[in-house]
Amino acid sequence: MQGAPGGEWNYAGANLAFGVREHAMGGILNGIAAHGGVIPFGATFLIFSDYMRPAMRLAALTELPVKYVLTHDSVALGEDGPTHQPIEHLASFRAMPNMTLIRPADANEVAEGWKVAMTRNHGPVMLVMTRQKLPVLNRSDLGQADGLGKGAYILSDPDGKPELLLIATGSEVHVALEAGEKLSAEGIRVRVVSMPSWELFEEQTEEYRNQILPPEISSRIAIEAASSLGWERYVGPSGRIIGIDHFGASAPGEINMGKFGFSAENVVAQAREILGR
Repeated sequence: MQGAPGGEWNYAGANLAFGVREHAMGGILNGIAAHGGVIPFGATFLIFSDYMRPAMRLAALTELPVKYVLTHDSVALGEDGPTHQPIEHLASFRAMPNMTLIRPADANEVAEGWKVAMTRNHGPVMLVMTRQKLPVLNRSDLGQADGLGKGAYILSDPDGKPELLLIATGSEVHVALEAGEKLSAEGIRVRVVSMPSWELFEEQTEEYRNQILPPEISSRIAIEAASSLGWERYVGPSGRIIGIDHFGASAPGEINMGKFGFSAENVVAQAREILGR
């Protein structure tokens, strides 16, 4: 951006053509953020964050307000195969101090995620999104997307006290909702929770966290197409984690997701086992 004659700003060229150079892009983003006056963001596949991880760690270490848009976030990426399918990445970035990771479930959560990113100025923020098309959730009978700002919120609740919690992020939230509907039809009282950001959730009061995940409800299933590492803190000893702790496979996204258990049918089957139904 350059000052045009007459003092007006010319925004042409505001996008930098980094090319396929994630390491350099990460360093340049840090330099722009450190200089101030401009909020920079960079975008690439989640798997290629490996190339700019040193710069991302430096941004977290120095609390630079860099924003990252990281897509193609799971084995649903498809035929590019295991080399392009991130498995351990969500867990590793959640372990990085000062990094805020947000994995939105639909377009409305993406918008809310950007609001958080633009107001969170101490440390970098990652918006992690899928490749495949996702349904825009009908909020007329579901929790509102601004619940993202608290890290986790109730999407749907049964009549009466829940007996099972389904907790999901990103592209698996609609799977949890579908499973919840099937279980509800069987008379099982299910609460579905969207949990796009562990970091934001942990910043909330204990009262709020217990409101979303009541300690007395021990039957829980977490659903995320990534490493299961860390989810035990939210499902506890009696819960289950539908994750993936091995490399993926080269196949269309819907085939991979079904093969590795990210389907409403598998969630329903595991819920029945937990509840002894």
